[in-house]
Amino acid sequence: MPRQRRTFTPEFKLQLVKLYENGKPRAEIAQEYDITLSALDRWIKNHKETGSFAAKYNRSEEENELAKLRKENQRLLMENDIFTYRHKDN
Repeated sequence: MPRQRRTFTPEFKLQLVKLYENGKPRAEIAQEYDITLSALDRWIKNHKETGSFAAKYNRSEEENELAKLRKENQRLLMENDIFTYRHKDN
């Protein structure tokens, strides 16, 4: 059965990163707090690189551009739907 996706506060993530930085083994932290090693590794990497756990601050330029284009595409699709709907009635 797949694990249900959970969310963690930035304070919790920082607490676990600090445990790692103070010498506690990654595997021990992951097991003790029932998180995946990949999640802990990502938090450590993000904290080291940007000091933030927010995804928007940890994306590459290409990922930011893709998110911007997807948002713009969604807006244009909505505008097109509105335009099409208004002109169907005439």
